[in-house]
Amino acid sequence: MTINDITLMSDPKVAAIPVHDCGEALVDVRDHGLRVDDRRSDDTGAFTHLREDVLARLLRAQELLSDGLCLLFIEGYRPPTLQRTYFEAYCDELARTNPHWTAARLREAASRFVSPPDIAPHSAGAAADLTLIDADGRELDMGSRVNANPEESGGACYTDAPGLSTQARANRTILGGALSAAGLINYPTEFWHWSFGDRYWALQTQQSATLYGPVDLP
Repeated sequence: MTINDITLMSDPKVAAIPVHDCGEALVDVRDHGLRVDDRRSDDTGAFTHLREDVLARLLRAQELLSDGLCLLFIEGYRPPTLQRTYFEAYCDELARTNPHWTAARLREAASRFVSPPDIAPHSAGAAADLTLIDADGRELDMGSRVNANPEESGGACYTDAPGLSTQARANRTILGGALSAAGLINYPTEFWHWSFGDRYWALQTQQSATLYGPVDLP
């Protein structure tokens, strides 16, 4: 799959999905046995929260992994204000290196790495950033660090990026196999980003509307 084959978060088809919210609560994954990394931690602990059914699906994916492997949870819920900060900062970064780009092109390019705030699965508590660790807590080789943007990684952040080592490809297949079997879908520009119940999930699974919309953490 090339970048031209990927439906980006900025695509109007994503924004056209109606937002319905079933009212499901946000829950803290730290209370349910997932291994949590602190690289995206915040003062409120918002990053460890997900909708109840999204968490249940991650726990199911964990059960499907072979002995010795474990999901490492990096970030879940992201407040809308923080999402906007991330998106605008990346747009500014791209604009500095591409001053001739239009606002529309900047929005599209930025959405390869940070979802536009009005779409963001993280702000609905519907998305998790994840990788794999072994029995000793070491992260497996995924061919790119988690949260590496396309410029830094030379495109290796894309889930189906060419040129990955055999081991990195195999590790991504293991991660994706477990999460897909649990009903989550991947954003193909970020091997670590998996979601359920958001607009992107609804489009990719041919649902008529979302299960979740933007939410504030109580």
